[in-house]
Amino acid sequence: MPRNDFGRPADPAARLDRLESTDDIRQLVHRYALAIDSRNLDDLIELFVDDVRVGDASGREALRAWFLEALARIGPSIHFVGNHVIDFDGPDRASGIVYCRDEVERGADWAYGYIQYWDRYERRDGRWYFVRRRFHRWFMIDALARPRAGAGIDADGLTTGRLPDAWPSWARFWNEVGHGAPRPDANDG
Repeated sequence: MPRNDFGRPADPAARLDRLESTDDIRQLVHRYALAIDSRNLDDLIELFVDDVRVGDASGREALRAWFLEALARIGPSIHFVGNHVIDFDGPDRASGIVYCRDEVERGADWAYGYIQYWDRYERRDGRWYFVRRRFHRWFMIDALARPRAGAGIDADGLTTGRLPDAWPSWARFWNEVGHGAPRPDANDG
């Protein structure tokens, strides 16, 4: 388990920087969840250092290719970020553990589970990035009742955007994959 061995800065300016850094890192994590769910690969890869390691390759384009392949295997997803512990290793380096509840359409099934990410962060040119993000899953199980995109949202008479289709990046992602977004079969309920 990571510990906060770097301690609390004594200098007021350094303490303010720590507070701002903590918020910036939390935003980084939330933006990751949004980019994954909206399939906005351009925003997603910008959250990582430019020399990010991806298996035997490195760089954001290698990361983009990896996410393109991985995310093409699933339908809509929802990532809800929960607990987030951040430990600083210095003014420009930190590690963190993030809890996340996710829901994912997998073929004809809607599943949910819990994830824990083990992160390393680094500040470069005044901006925080992921250096590494390790994914650990507690479980992923089929939900008893499968929600449908848009289910119940028109019942109140309000006009609402339907997620994930409301994100322009969603259609761009599936166009890049080479086919339209997965849609449930008409016989799925």
